[in-house]
Amino acid sequence: MEPSTIALPSRTRWLALVVLCAGALMAIVDETIVAVSLPVIQSDLGFTQAGASWITGAYLVAFAGLLLLAGRLGDLVGRRRVFLVGLAGFTVSSALCGLAPNPVVLVAARFVQGIGGAAMTAVLLGMIVTLFTEPGERARAIGAFSFVQASGGTLGALIGGLVTEALSWHWIFYLNVPLGVLAFLLALRVLPGDEAPHTRQRLDVPGAVLATGGLATLIYAITGLERTGWEEACAFGVVAAALLGGLVLRQRKTDAPLLPLRLLRSRRLVGANVVLLLLVAAMFGFMFLTMLTVQRVFSFDTRQAGLAMAPVSVAIAVLSLIVTPRLNTRFGERLVLPVGLTVIAVGFALLATLPPDASYVPHLLPALMLLGTGFGLAMPSLMSLGMAEATPRDSGVASGLFNTTQQVGGALGLSTLLVVATAHADARLAEGTPEPLALLDGYRLSFGIGVGLVLTACAMTLVLLSRRGPGTERPARS
Repeated sequence: MEPSTIALPSRTRWLALVVLCAGALMAIVDETIVAVSLPVIQSDLGFTQAGASWITGAYLVAFAGLLLLAGRLGDLVGRRRVFLVGLAGFTVSSALCGLAPNPVVLVAARFVQGIGGAAMTAVLLGMIVTLFTEPGERARAIGAFSFVQASGGTLGALIGGLVTEALSWHWIFYLNVPLGVLAFLLALRVLPGDEAPHTRQRLDVPGAVLATGGLATLIYAITGLERTGWEEACAFGVVAAALLGGLVLRQRKTDAPLLPLRLLRSRRLVGANVVLLLLVAAMFGFMFLTMLTVQRVFSFDTRQAGLAMAPVSVAIAVLSLIVTPRLNTRFGERLVLPVGLTVIAVGFALLATLPPDASYVPHLLPALMLLGTGFGLAMPSLMSLGMAEATPRDSGVASGLFNTTQQVGGALGLSTLLVVATAHADARLAEGTPEPLALLDGYRLSFGIGVGLVLTACAMTLVLLSRRGPGTERPARS
C-alpha cells in the first residue's frame, strides 16, 4: 500500500524537506561534534576520565533508546507534533549545554538533547514518504535526506574543531539555538497538519518500557566496550537481549503493539535493515578511524584532519543530491545499491593497505573519494528500499526502526573496530614496533574488517533484496 499523498504546493513541500533535513542535521552533527572538543570540555569543567565518556554517552543512550518509541508516537498522535516537540526540546537543551557550569548539568542537558534528537529523527522518513509520492521526487527527497545522514558525522568533526579553536566549546552548542528557532518557525508554516489517526489506538506502555530499556542498555553496552571491557559489556548485552526478547513476546500478545510484527514479515524491510546495520557499522567506524589515522600516524592537527575528510562530504553530496536519484529512477535501487557497496569495499581495501610512508593525495584521497562515492550511491538506495512498503499507519514506526538500526550499527562499528585497532596496536607495541607503525597496523586491520562488513552487506543485498515480492513493484513513472 502506498502512503497517502499530502496535497501541498511543490514549493511548500520542498521547504518542508529543508526543515526536516535541518532537524536531522542538528541531531546527527551532535553525535560527533562533541568528540573533537571532548578534551577541552573535560579540562574546563573538571570531568574525570570515566565521567567524560558520558558527555557523548548520555546523548547516544537517550537518542537510540527512544527512536522506536518516538516513531510509534508519531503514528499515534501525529508526526508533525512529535517533530515540533523534539525540535523545541533539542533547541532549549542545546542552550543549557552551552551554559552548563558543571559536569552534572552538562550530562543532564545532553540526555535531554538526545530525547529531542530522537523525537525529531524518528519521524523524518515517515514524513518524507508521505510528502513525496511521485517516484522521481521521492528519490530526490530521500537523496537529500541521505546526504544529511551520511555527511553529518564528518561535518560535526570539522565544525567541532574549527569552532572550538576560534571561539570556545560552548559555541558548539550555542550554534543550535538560532538554527533551531528558525527551523521551528518555518516548520509551523510549511509542515502539513497531522491527519486524524486511522484508529483510536492506545500506546503499548509495557512495550515502550521494554523497547526503550532494551535499546538504551544495548547502546550503553556497545559504547562502553572500550571503557569497561568485554565482560561488563557482555553482561549488559545479556540484559538488553532479555529486554528486547520480552518486547517481541509482548508484541505477539498485545492488540496495540509498539512494533507490529507484520512489519518484520516484509523481506524488503528486514533485508534493508540488515544491510544498513552492516553498512553503517563499517562507515561510522571508518570516519573515526580515519580521523585518528591522519592525526596520530600522519601528524595532522584538528583543522587539517577535518579538512582532510571534506572530500568525503563533497562526494556524498554530489552523488546523493544529483546522481543517485536519477540512477534509482532509471535503473532501480536494487541495481544501484550493490554497485555502491562494491565501490565502498574497494575504498576500504585501499585504506587497509596504506603504506607507512603514505601521503594524502596519492594514497588517502583516492580511498576517501571512493568511500564517499560509494556511500552516496548506497545510502539513498537503501533508504528507498527500506521505506518502500511503509503504509500511512506504520510509516512512523518503520522510520523509527530504520533510524534505530542506524544508531545501533554506528555504535557497534565504532566501538568494535576501535577496540580491535587498539588491541592490535598494543600487541605490536609490546613486540617493540615503533608507535606510528603499530598504530597504523591496528587501523589497517580494522579497515580490513570494514571490507568484510561491506562485502557481507553486498551479499545480503543480493540474497534479501534481489527479488520483488508481492506489492513491491516500483510505481510506474509518469
